[in-house]
Amino acid sequence: MTVPLARHYVVELHASPERVAQLRRIVAAHLRHWKLELHIDPVGRAVAELLTNVHRHAGDDNHCVIELRWTGRHLTVSVEDNGPRMPRLRTAGGGGLARVAALSDSWGTCPTAAGKVIWFTRSVRSPQDIPRGPRAPLGGLDAARRRPVPEPAPFPDPPALPAWPAVPVLV
Repeated sequence: MTVPLARHYVVELHASPERVAQLRRIVAAHLRHWKLELHIDPVGRAVAELLTNVHRHAGDDNHCVIELRWTGRHLTVSVEDNGPRMPRLRTAGGGGLARVAALSDSWGTCPTAAGKVIWFTRSVRSPQDIPRGPRAPLGGLDAARRRPVPEPAPFPDPPALPAWPAVPVLV
């Protein structure tokens, strides 16, 4: 598997209800450019939740920085703001950090000198990096009771092309 070079994007903004939709579109554009279309909806919803929380809890004079980082295997999204209070996970209501936790593989918070950072990660591989090969079709309702079909062996690498002989250049 070829791992792409790390991808990184940072944007600074004032979190407001009007900016949430705009930032979702910006995040979607970057994920689309990185060929991570399958993750646009969950990442966009989690970013919208974090930005809404910044506006709600840090007040009108908030300042935040959104950072996207994709290493080829993991997508990490962080939102740093200048709000003084650390967030808490509330299980009632299903919003806030509970929604971010449901949309991600891991998440966390970290205090900073000016406020805090809230981050989440998703295990992500681009579609062209997912190995493809023939698979046996499912065979109806009783397919779950049968023994699983072993995965086929991966396709071998193509043979190396022969090197062309050097051709003298006449001037």
